[in-house]
Amino acid sequence: MGKGFYISKPVGIVSIILCAGALATIIALSVVYSEEKAKNNNQVSPTDGGTTSKPPVTTLAPSNEPWDKYRLPKNLVPDHYNLTLWPRLTPDLTTGLYIFTGKSTVEFETTEETDLILIHSSKLNYTILENGHLARLTSVNSGVRVPLIKVSWLQSVTQYLVLQLDGKLMTGHRYHLYTKFTGELADDLGGFYRSEYMEDGVKKVVATTQMQPTDARKAFPCFDEPAMKAIFYITLIHDRGTVALSNGEEKGSMVSDNPNPNPIRIFARKPAIAAGQGEYALNKTGPILKFFEKYYNSSYPLPKSDQIALPDFNAGAMENWGLITYRETALLYDKEFSSNSNKQRIATIIAHELAHMWFGNLVTLRWWNDLWLNEGFASYVEYLGAHEAEPDWNVKDLIVLGDVHRVFAVDALASSHPLSSKEEDIQKPAQISELFDAISYSKGASVLRMLSDFLTEEVFTMGLRTYLSEFAFGNAVYTDLWKHLQMAVDANGTELPDTVHNIMNTWVLQMGFPVVTIDTKTGVVSQKHFLLDPDSEVTAPSPFNYEWIVPIKWMKTGAVQSPYWLRGKSATNDAMKALGTEWVLANLNVVGYYRVNYDEENWGGITGLLILFFKLIPVINRAQLVDDAFNLARAKIISTVLALNTTKYLDKEREYMPWESALNNLDFFYLMFDRSEVYGPMQDYLRKQVTPLFNYYKTLTENWSKVPDGHMDQYNQVNAISLACRTGLEECQNLAKTWFKQWMDTNNNQIHPNLRSTVYCNAIAASGANEWEFAWSQFKNATIATEADKLRSALACTKQPWLLNRYLEYTLDPKMIRKQDATSTIVYIANNVIGQSLAWDFVRARWSYIFTQYGGGSFSFSNLINGVTKRFSTEFELQQLKQFKEDNAEVGFGSGTLAVDQSIERTTANIKWIAENKQNVLNWFRDETKPVF
Repeated sequence: MGKGFYISKPVGIVSIILCAGALATIIALSVVYSEEKAKNNNQVSPTDGGTTSKPPVTTLAPSNEPWDKYRLPKNLVPDHYNLTLWPRLTPDLTTGLYIFTGKSTVEFETTEETDLILIHSSKLNYTILENGHLARLTSVNSGVRVPLIKVSWLQSVTQYLVLQLDGKLMTGHRYHLYTKFTGELADDLGGFYRSEYMEDGVKKVVATTQMQPTDARKAFPCFDEPAMKAIFYITLIHDRGTVALSNGEEKGSMVSDNPNPNPIRIFARKPAIAAGQGEYALNKTGPILKFFEKYYNSSYPLPKSDQIALPDFNAGAMENWGLITYRETALLYDKEFSSNSNKQRIATIIAHELAHMWFGNLVTLRWWNDLWLNEGFASYVEYLGAHEAEPDWNVKDLIVLGDVHRVFAVDALASSHPLSSKEEDIQKPAQISELFDAISYSKGASVLRMLSDFLTEEVFTMGLRTYLSEFAFGNAVYTDLWKHLQMAVDANGTELPDTVHNIMNTWVLQMGFPVVTIDTKTGVVSQKHFLLDPDSEVTAPSPFNYEWIVPIKWMKTGAVQSPYWLRGKSATNDAMKALGTEWVLANLNVVGYYRVNYDEENWGGITGLLILFFKLIPVINRAQLVDDAFNLARAKIISTVLALNTTKYLDKEREYMPWESALNNLDFFYLMFDRSEVYGPMQDYLRKQVTPLFNYYKTLTENWSKVPDGHMDQYNQVNAISLACRTGLEECQNLAKTWFKQWMDTNNNQIHPNLRSTVYCNAIAASGANEWEFAWSQFKNATIATEADKLRSALACTKQPWLLNRYLEYTLDPKMIRKQDATSTIVYIANNVIGQSLAWDFVRARWSYIFTQYGGGSFSFSNLINGVTKRFSTEFELQQLKQFKEDNAEVGFGSGTLAVDQSIERTTANIKWIAENKQNVLNWFRDETKPVF
């Protein structure tokens, strides 16, 4: 699944799978933002004939019975399903509900005798077929007695259809299990669900799916575990004039005007396709697919590749085999409305999902505890695929900002977790959902990038190819990949300090990462578990005592040196001694997953070098130095003043990555100090530093009339305007207000798409209700999803509390804010210093409703909890957070469970950090902004 939350995910149940049968009223599809009916949880009965009855639902006390365990027994193995689904795209006249009906026959083989059938089922009603039971069992093998069903019921907690038999199923024999069922085609964004939009004043309905990780069972009864791979023969019943899509190619239809099948197709709302918004994705999909065929040395394994943009989609994208589903913002591009960051997101998410066609779908991990390998791999190679599509962007470098630095912030907490969990520790759907986090995606990507680098890409891909070949159409565990990579190492004669298995397990089986300290006076190189709060208690055991086998790429006074491996707590490398004016810089291009610290003399040399000759240090490492320094300071390893000193050269810096790194770290200072007396001097200093960058882009763009040529330059132009306006540079604020007013006065938006997010935000922040209402009306009438997203974010920038409170209330109404966007809108409001406390009060007061309505398994809950609490830095806020956890223990937090503990830990650390650093920081900013006479 695509990140971001993006969010990208592996195939939910199997590799060849229904997983997304997207039925649409048209699929060049039709859209925008319009009315959705609230979810109705009433039971419905089948409407396609037959005797009906509401099946019994049983909830039992914990026991040792098979149906009270969350994992399926391994005695039944599915071979194939014959599945028919019939969604009703108009509401039932009696109940007013949208429903779907279906029937399924699954053929399975018995691997050991049993008198019990367990098959996953959730939120489905069943037709009573015969003898008062919910299913029918027959034998594939002639002459084999078929046991009768004695008792059948639905076990709601573990989500099973349970069938107890009056005799044993025989080992080695095959059986058919037939079920007939009804479900609600709700708007809950999970399982088989409903998406709505307006086109030419007419409401259109799409029936689509999101089944990962455990929601296939909401659409039809199935063995809903990744190792239970099977073949699916799918029949979709739909109205004339509508289009049906599924994973495989169409084999037959009663509709005469179906589109001709093509190898690559893009589907979306009809106006979006007509406007050419699918062209970019269509043009880039082919080259990216060809790249992965070459990279994997494996042909694309399906007869077609469909990609569809859905008006309502909770994740970023989902890699259903042969039919990838996306949010509109992740697939559709319009040069009049989409920024270069929108364009990059589309290229990287397409690459991420296409990577899964092999890694995740062709070969599927056996169980969810290895999710990190699936998502981490796709999150790594998405940059390689996007580079193939857009070689001029230099996008591969951006993994450092987008993944490595991003996940460092989470993995430096004592409440982090290892990449790979024990299989027995991941059982419940909520535990599975929790794994879809920054650790699985971004740490997974970071350590695999490190692995590819020290093996070399040639050896890495050699092992990857034999792995995919051996396990094609099957399942694997992460150590199977280590085995194949070791085979490639041996064949190539690559020298390593240990086996791939032993090296990589130090990064996979323990949480966190090291800070590597280099003493250039003695040559001693040491490592220590890096914690943002060094006083936090690490209770999680480590099989390696928090030591890693660390590959170190480094340079000395500008010259690249031979790589060095650190094993154990410390070692001496005489080559790393620096004499006189020599200096050492480690972790070149940030290919290693660790931070680097130096002795004071080397730090002094580097910070001096930044001020005088910063171009002697590679761009990526300039970004690294800033990020490492600020985080080492938060961990009390170096002084905060030393970290701040790394920003003094920025008035001369014109590259995007160092600026972005600095702004990401200074955001922490904003969060900690934008409610204190430090705020004013901090604003003065940052305004002084960014003004030269602002003027540079003013000149480069001929007074903002042109767009910079380079991809990174376009990003940094946005940074220049954003920070200049944020720090109160009057010229910048007037520019934003003028552009916005011209749009209001003429109803002709001339603001370049790259600049819209920051201009909208700053103009709304500096204005009142009229500007907010104008932006709201533009949001409601937007027909381009990326433009709507920019406006939705900017609306949260107002300084008017009453508008922010009203906006928060809108998130509870799907007519105002789509369900898929509700939690991120609350986070946008919490990012605003005026809105933070309002958002926190709102979430606390309505947690039960938010949790229920927006899905206990929603992947966005960790983002929500982190988003509304990240500014917390007082004892009062810490106590509120602990009380919130206690008050809602019964309701639960779903995928946000770990985020609650992380927020408590982060708040505790913030309180201590402010107490220790506030005065020094205030003095530093004041000193740096004193007038020079």
